[in-house]
Amino acid sequence: MAWNEPGGGKKDDPWGGGGRGGDQGPPDLDEALRKLQNQLSRVFGGGGGGGGAAAGGGGFSSRAIAVVVGVALAAYFLLGFYTLDEQERGVVFRFGAVQEQVAMPGLRWRPLGIDEVTPVNVTRVFSEGHSALMLTEDQNIVDVSLTVQYIVANPIDYAVNVRQPQVSLQQATESALRHVVGGSTMDDVIGEGREVMAGGVQERLQSYLDSYGSGMSVRSVNLDRGAPPSQVESAFDDVQRAREDEVRFVNEANAYAEQIIPEARGDAQRIIEQANAYRAQVIARAEGESSRFTQLLVEYQAATDVTRNRLYIDAIESVLENSSKIFMDVEGGNNMLYLPLDQLRRGGGSANAMPRSNGGNQDAIRDLADAVLREIESRPTSARRPR
Repeated sequence: MAWNEPGGGKKDDPWGGGGRGGDQGPPDLDEALRKLQNQLSRVFGGGGGGGGAAAGGGGFSSRAIAVVVGVALAAYFLLGFYTLDEQERGVVFRFGAVQEQVAMPGLRWRPLGIDEVTPVNVTRVFSEGHSALMLTEDQNIVDVSLTVQYIVANPIDYAVNVRQPQVSLQQATESALRHVVGGSTMDDVIGEGREVMAGGVQERLQSYLDSYGSGMSVRSVNLDRGAPPSQVESAFDDVQRAREDEVRFVNEANAYAEQIIPEARGDAQRIIEQANAYRAQVIARAEGESSRFTQLLVEYQAATDVTRNRLYIDAIESVLENSSKIFMDVEGGNNMLYLPLDQLRRGGGSANAMPRSNGGNQDAIRDLADAVLREIESRPTSARRPR
């Protein structure tokens, strides 16, 4: 028989409602609460039953509730402790709203359910790489790769303003790099202008991040690679070698010019100096001849005959001094003696000792005259004068 069927006894009523006889109403809630309190008191070490439990149940339940509340508070308090490293700063969210004051390193405490703390590393240098094919100002395609190094300068902006900081950084890097490469030539990208380009990319990237309020500070931008695409790399290498040859030839030409031009200038200066010296020599000789002629004119006007004869003798003497052949007219006939002095000099005879002007060796002249006379006497008288 079910407990709630008519005629059921007290032992079949789990709510203890058998004392009400045949009452079919709902169970007594007060009695159910008393039974629950008795069970709790037995769990926590309490004793007694029936009326004792009912009499002392109120005080014991307060003690149990206090214990439970104390344990819960202790657990809540202990679970609220957290630690931040020296490299970290904590961004505090109170009921979802960010607080201006950041949590400093060390052992900290936060109320659970009220504050949430997001740790942010503010001293670590992060690196982010990026590479892409880009078009230069001179319509050439280059393959550029770079590395961006940055730190978190403002942890609140880093945690609040940007949902995905790395994605934002990549997009800002792409934009800054394309802007700088698009305004540069291919030679600047792959040559000596790479350092200037890196500085331009860093400046523009930092301006973008500041406009986003990302809280990131760019430390350096390194252009790791700047080269043409792999499909045309061999042709580009040929162009580079041709340019290097051009530079080498220009340098060699400049070196040759630097060597030849000073020599040419020295030769030109030497010729100018020789011309100046020749001019000075000719002018001095002309002035000397003019002065001598003027003095001679004075002497000629003073003694005309003597001066004329002296001039004639000097002229003949100068002519005969430079002559290597002598013809002597011998008295007493039409014969003329020919003396080849040039051959006599080459033969090393007495012609080497023959005087060339007055005041020479008289013995040599006498011997020469005797030889001439013997030669004349040995010839027939009918011999004709040589032409």
